[in-house]
Amino acid sequence: MPPFPSGEISLAPCAPARSQPADEAIASAAVAPDITRQFIRAKQPCADGYRWYLRRQEGASNYQALLDDLVREGRLEDACWMLDQFGPTNDVLEIDHLEADALVFAGSVRCRGHADVEGVLRTGRSLSVLGGLRVGGALRVGEDLRVAGAVRCEGSARLHGDARVGWSLTVAQRLQCTGSLRVGGELDCGATAHIGGHCRVAQDLRVVGDLGCDGGIKVGGHLQTDAAVQAARGVWVTGDVDCKGHLQVGWGVRAGGHIHAGGAIRAGESLWAGETIAAGEAYGVYAGLVVPLPDWPHSAQVCAREQPARLLSGCWTDGQGNKP
Repeated sequence: MPPFPSGEISLAPCAPARSQPADEAIASAAVAPDITRQFIRAKQPCADGYRWYLRRQEGASNYQALLDDLVREGRLEDACWMLDQFGPTNDVLEIDHLEADALVFAGSVRCRGHADVEGVLRTGRSLSVLGGLRVGGALRVGEDLRVAGAVRCEGSARLHGDARVGWSLTVAQRLQCTGSLRVGGELDCGATAHIGGHCRVAQDLRVVGDLGCDGGIKVGGHLQTDAAVQAARGVWVTGDVDCKGHLQVGWGVRAGGHIHAGGAIRAGESLWAGETIAAGEAYGVYAGLVVPLPDWPHSAQVCAREQPARLLSGCWTDGQGNKP
């Protein structure tokens, strides 16, 4: 079967390593479909994967049982390929604690305690953990992610829904969340990060690569990236904003500390900083890019401890709102 991208995410179902027997799991009403030889052949699997299936000598196989067997025999790429081809189910796996080498489950997983997976963790639908979550490989969740404790992923993470993390979120590689993301502690990402909705982080937000957000960004600590920051709406940061690339925001930017960028600073509306505003050498500062000129005094203000160098767009005002 075609290989699943090993470095990139994700949530591929892995081994049937569960902390309690499968027959104790609570499943929902939808029954997983049976997989026949004709059904598999119609999906044009690779020759090696199809031979493995034929060696099982079964006329029909339960979908989840087949995923479990693939994971058990170390065929994680084939298990992920199968989940991609046949899609999620409405099955629900409920367990007290999860400790596994890998897990690929076509439905939803609900863990009442902590979850620790050495390799790949993939679910076809939602993942809920009432304790902490550690994933040694890639993490991919088909729908919403809910974790009451901290999340540590040593691979990449792709979340196809909203994500709520009670404590800190650490992702060693790329982070992709198609919905909104809320983190109760710090957010650390070792590569690029893209959020499809709003991004709210209670403490510091640190990203090694580019940070992209299709909504607004609100950070209770400092915002720091080693590349560019792009947000479709506004950015509100209690501390400092530091990005080594361009800072581009559709609405306004407000920071309790400074706003510094290695490239240009572009805001659709106002720029407010408790300290200084500084773009990179030979780059400019632009505010009010989506505001009509008559509205600049109200909606395209640039306010900081001192007027930024190379202010090319916007209406400068001092801390009391007075224009020169």
